[in-house]
Amino acid sequence: MRWLILHSRSRQVPTSAAVVVLVALTLWALNGPGPVELGMAVLVLTANVAAGSVGLGGWDVALERTAAIRWAPRRAAHVLLIGAFAGAALLTVQAAGVELAATEVVVRDSAGLAGLAALGAVLCGAQLAWTLPTGWLAVTLLVPTPSGVLGEVVGWMAFPPGTTAAAVTAWALLATGTVAYAVAGPRR
Repeated sequence: MRWLILHSRSRQVPTSAAVVVLVALTLWALNGPGPVELGMAVLVLTANVAAGSVGLGGWDVALERTAAIRWAPRRAAHVLLIGAFAGAALLTVQAAGVELAATEVVVRDSAGLAGLAALGAVLCGAQLAWTLPTGWLAVTLLVPTPSGVLGEVVGWMAFPPGTTAAAVTAWALLATGTVAYAVAGPRR
């Protein structure tokens, strides 16, 4: 148990969790009961995942690579917990009365965004892991969505539940990001 506490502190989990809770409380305080635009839900999920992605690397990546423990399961669990916590925070706000998105969309988007953050850690390093989810969010919200399946793949975050291409894209991002991060770890 002590190892888990030390590992959580080194990965800035308490700070990240506090930011996620603060974002959720702010969303709840600023929006009354009733429906809210889907873009707000996607923005909040991206902010939550970005807050969690800070801990995808420790203070000394080289030191971690020399440790005599199996990092792959711990890294994979970390990515999955980021997605789960980001989605759970949004679903908690919804349970309090703010209608943001269908549960399927929240689960799909938090999974895909967590995979993107893991890919960001592998490609850019833990300090910049937030750039891929944030960049894809910007493309989704600001660039006109192409029509057809390409549009569903590019704008997967903003499509309603039951959109097959959006779901496949999100789950593929989660699988690819989790496996890449578990195997390779964050970039130095």
